[in-house]
Amino acid sequence: MGPAVNGNPLQIFVLLLVTSYVIGEFILPKYALFSLINLIGIIGLILSLTLFFSSLNLFNSYKENPRPQADTNKIIKTGIFAYCRNPMYLAFISFHLSMFLTFENVAYFLSAIGLFVWINTYVIPEEENFLEEKFSDEYSRYLEAVKKWMFF
Repeated sequence: MGPAVNGNPLQIFVLLLVTSYVIGEFILPKYALFSLINLIGIIGLILSLTLFFSSLNLFNSYKENPRPQADTNKIIKTGIFAYCRNPMYLAFISFHLSMFLTFENVAYFLSAIGLFVWINTYVIPEEENFLEEKFSDEYSRYLEAVKKWMFF
């Protein structure tokens, strides 16, 4: 049994994506941004998807399950995981921010903030405690060498 994470980040990501669309399109007013911002959003969407599928591919190549509640047999330290401990979560949050920039929907921005707070406060600590117990020194060295969110 893996860490006792409440909720599935992928399901929460999709739920927030749909909810943000509905709220932003039918309830909240739109704020027009200029097209360079929209272009940056499209580039962000492409990079987010690339980050997500790159991470998923590494999980599959190591025969590991990416669900946070799943047990794990090894720490993935290659590819994008050499630079960021949580690339899938980073992809989820940056996707929402990119949706905000692309579609000018404030609900995407708000859901990105909520997703970040939930993942950073509840999901990652559970995973890190589990991995620390299971891999002790190896995981401690990984924590020191690699940043949680790539830039901080």
